Amino acid sequence: MGELHSTAYTELDTPVIIIDLDVLDRNLQKTAGLARDANVKLRPHFKTHKSVWIAKEQFRYGACGLTVAKLGEAEVLVDAGIDDLLVAYPIVGRAKLARLAKLLERARIIVGIDNLPCAEGLSELGQSLNKRIEIYVDVNTGLNRCGQEPGEESAELVKNIAKLPGVEVIGLMTHGGYAYGVKTVEGLRAAAKQEAEGLLLTKRLLADAGIEIREISVGSTPTSKFIGELEGVTEIRPGAYVFGDISQLAIGVITPEECAMHVLTTVVSAPRKGTIIIDAGSKTLSGDASSHWPGFGIMKDNREVYAERLSEEHANVRIPDNLAFQVGDRIMLLPNHCCAVTNLHDRLQGVRGDRAERMITVDARGQIR
Repeated sequence: MGELHSTAYTELDTPVIIIDLDVLDRNLQKTAGLARDANVKLRPHFKTHKSVWIAKEQFRYGACGLTVAKLGEAEVLVDAGIDDLLVAYPIVGRAKLARLAKLLERARIIVGIDNLPCAEGLSELGQSLNKRIEIYVDVNTGLNRCGQEPGEESAELVKNIAKLPGVEVIGLMTHGGYAYGVKTVEGLRAAAKQEAEGLLLTKRLLADAGIEIREISVGSTPTSKFIGELEGVTEIRPGAYVFGDISQLAIGVITPEECAMHVLTTVVSAPRKGTIIIDAGSKTLSGDASSHWPGFGIMKDNREVYAERLSEEHANVRIPDNLAFQVGDRIMLLPNHCCAVTNLHDRLQGVRGDRAERMITVDARGQIR
């Protein structure tokens, strides 16, 4: 029981990452529509898919630019002709500043920072290039990662950066990744408002000081669903919406029908009651756990079947007593975190219906510098 008979799957060697192209297309259209209806810019995060082809599809549906985590991702995109990027990561050190200088010759690059030393490095670079480098200042609205506190603390930082030559603060940004730990729709709505309000408070204080902030940029896929209810935001930066995963499904911001990514695996052993072994381990599924559901991936259409324990190339899959699997059967797992899975693979298999339609190259795989 549980074997997949579709021609698209039976001819594929496993483990393989399956992307349902119809679902992907609907996801791209839906979030683009949310941004359009709310009259905000869509600047999706590239780190989820790391694919030039998908990036160009996002532009086709109206993205204004892309967000990247690292300069390596930006270099891949600029080489592919994409020329409006936000590097949402502090750039530290002469080696990275030199790489940024080369990118600035070819594209519009906004840089996200949260401290004065980074701003001073960008200031020196901007002066050497005889241009003003555009900056978003990162504000901590609850994730407790990068960013000063909203209000006076962040406003004071912006004031100090504004005194520097060679740079221009054009926006405030934040990332509401804490929303993934919320368990109710009302909690998610509150997280979205918290993101926006922290930035808008800072913007008002800066306006009183004569500093104009043009862009208010919020991140995270869960909070982006509420953009139509927020006032004052100018840009959203969701990433994981393209594929869907357990982290989104478990908190109710997507349905199973919006999950485009699954991992096709083969049963290689059935050694004991309640357990099967599949050919996908931590090097395929990633070791990212979920705070909501057990394990590292659930079977498509049956949450009672899940990857309970991972080795590098094996997963112990928990199965209920009423199900039986044979060696050679194939099962599809929905992973916990689609972004982490993407970066483990060179290519993803795009399917449409019963047809394996195209390979999706993970062009920026491993670009962590």
